[in-house]
Parts: sequence; structure tokens; C-alpha cells
Amino acid sequence: MNYSKMKTALTIAGSDCSGGAGIQADIKTMLANGVYGMSAITALTAQNTMEVTAISEVAPEFLGQQIDAVFTDIFPDAVKTGMIPNAELIEVIAERMEFYKAKNIVVDPVMIATSGARLISEEAVIVLKEKLLPIATVITPNISEAEVLSGIKISDKADMETAADIIFKNYGCAVLLKGGHSISDANDLLYENEEATWFEGVRINNPNTHGTGCTLSSAIASNIAKGYDLKKSIKLAKEYISAALSTMLDLGNGSGPLNHGIGAI
Repeated sequence: MNYSKMKTALTIAGSDCSGGAGIQADIKTMLANGVYGMSAITALTAQNTMEVTAISEVAPEFLGQQIDAVFTDIFPDAVKTGMIPNAELIEVIAERMEFYKAKNIVVDPVMIATSGARLISEEAVIVLKEKLLPIATVITPNISEAEVLSGIKISDKADMETAADIIFKNYGCAVLLKGGHSISDANDLLYENEEATWFEGVRINNPNTHGTGCTLSSAIASNIAKGYDLKKSIKLAKEYISAALSTMLDLGNGSGPLNHGIGAI
């Protein structure tokens, strides 16, 4: 690998002090996928594998200053957004992305933690729809998030295709709708330019899935930063997730983290 030509990616998300999700998972994932990772923190969280006990949001002005510091020195080849707890922070992100003409924006519309804790306000969901989704290259909702964004109940693969079509038509971004075990064996649907592509997954009997969504979206952003198209980026990201789950890392007393270092380049 020519490190002098290393591609870069920026994660704009919350901090997970236990290291399994949020910016910690994002940066580890980016490095494992051969990309130099940077971060702009939206919130500090006190969380572990069992629960989120506290959230401390950063000031919108300070978030903007973090983004400015990155873009004016190391312009990222891709941007990934994760937990953005309030409307003001989303507005800052959208405005800065448009100001810098950021490219390759992957939006993980984080709304609810694996533990069940709600991570975003109702007002923030509205602004997310109005300001951030329309400038995204791809968004990566899970079933519950896609239900919020599409306004329909999702019970099977046909519903997934309908929901993805609604989201695509409403916001103009590609949609990777994550089926997960609630619908099928980790089969995900990419809906891009009114074309549906299914990515088949293999069920891995591992209860430790803390930060899986953060990790997947960061891996996708990393692959896009390296120049792969969206389909190839998703394929490689899913292979990385499967490998990270297959090592059966077992930390903590709840839903533990993945092994982000698997296959590090």
C-alpha cells in the first residue's frame, strides 16, 4: 500500500466511551479498511454494552469548528454521519457539507440504540429529512428507521422494496435498507436509481452486535473513498462485517462489540 496516497474519511457522530459504536468504531473500521479516519464529535455518551446512561451534546458552533478544521486541512474523500441528537447540529452539518461541496456522503440515520435508548429528537428527524438526506450519496437505515422515514410498516422483503422506493423518491438518495434478522438472514437491499439490488447475508450466531450499523456505514464510506462504486463498496463492507462477527469477540455483559481489527490493511 502506498501510504503517501492514503485516502481519507470523516465521521461526524457521537462518542461511545466503551469503544464499540460511534466514532470509536468508525475510526477503527476506517483504519482496518485502509483509510485515514478523522472525526467531528456531535455528542459524548456514557454507554456500554448494556445501556446508554447519559448524553452530552456539543454546541452547534463547536461542531462547525471541528468540521472546518478538517475540511480546511485534510479534505475528506468521503464523509459518514451517525448519531446527531438535535436539529441544530443537523443544520450545521448540512450547511457545512454544502459550503465545502463535500462528496461521497454516507448517512446512517441513527435514531435508536441497540439497547433501545432513543438517540434523536422528533424535531431532529424532521430536519434530517429536509436538510441531510437530500445531499446524501446513500443512507443506511435499519428496519425501524426505514419505517420512520417511509411512513409504512415493514414486515417482509416486499415491504422493504416499497419503503426504499418511497425514501428514494422523497429524498433523492440511494438507500441501503438493512434487513437484519428481523426480516431475513442479514439480507440488505440497495435501491439506487429505481433499481433494486439484494445483497445476501449469512446468519452468524453471534449475539454481540453492538455498533454493527456504525461499522457497516463506515466501511461503506471507506470503500467509496478508495474509489469503488456503491455496489462494490457495500459488498466489501458486508464481507468485513461478517469477518468481524465471525471471530466471536465476547466483551462486556450485554451486546458486545465487533472485532474491528479483523483483516486490517
